[in-house]
Amino acid sequence: MATDAGSPTTPWTTIRYRAGQRSEHADVLTTEGPVEFRIGGVPIAVLMRTPGSDEALGLGFVITEGIVIGPDEVDSIVLIEGTDHGDRYDVNLADGVVIDPEQFRRNVFASSSCGVCGKASIDAVLVASRTPPSGPIVTPGLISSLPDRLSEAQDQFALTGSLHAAAAFSATGELLAAAEDVGRHNAVDKVVGILASGAWPPGEIILGVSGRIGFEITQKAAVAGIPIVVGVSGASSLAAELGETAGVTVVGFVREDGFNVYSGAERIT
Repeated sequence: MATDAGSPTTPWTTIRYRAGQRSEHADVLTTEGPVEFRIGGVPIAVLMRTPGSDEALGLGFVITEGIVIGPDEVDSIVLIEGTDHGDRYDVNLADGVVIDPEQFRRNVFASSSCGVCGKASIDAVLVASRTPPSGPIVTPGLISSLPDRLSEAQDQFALTGSLHAAAAFSATGELLAAAEDVGRHNAVDKVVGILASGAWPPGEIILGVSGRIGFEITQKAAVAGIPIVVGVSGASSLAAELGETAGVTVVGFVREDGFNVYSGAERIT
């Protein structure tokens, strides 16, 4: 089931576990997809967004990044091509406005909320993944227990209330590594780094995250060879789609009484 690139929502068939019972459910996910902005034909940035108001997004982006001073410096923002993975827009500057797009391409800030936003082209976002192994096989009860274990590892969040967390668990639920950061993708990278510095068994790891599961979180798991990703919030359409194609089990809305499985349900029995 492919992401609906032009709609803010995408229909999805989810496997739900509630009170120990498993059922199929016709779900609706938030659509996530990349949009690329160019100036003078030079790609300057890719943003992961929910489709809609892309022209406004592009205008706001070039203003807030300091590429232009205000809207009078932009003549138009035009869709130049749609791809299988996202859309591309040309930001046409007003007469007399001259910038060096290569300078802004180098300097666009990879923000802590979007690690792929510093990539200059859609092709650079879509990196290859390794295929996770078929295991491990885990129980619904173990999955439901992980958010509490993740919460217990959030020392700084208890003080500030403003951090994301990620953790790696074994197939039996043992906490192997945990990290906090203002960026959820940074927290995941820290966890992978901790594991890679010691024993590194990615094929037996469950990755837990404190928020939603977007494309980038699933992509990082796939690239690292981590087979299961668990989040306390929902998954985006692109995260679920990548989970299906890359062989990653993506599980969201994990609570004590149940959760939703967006891909790879065969690992949960």
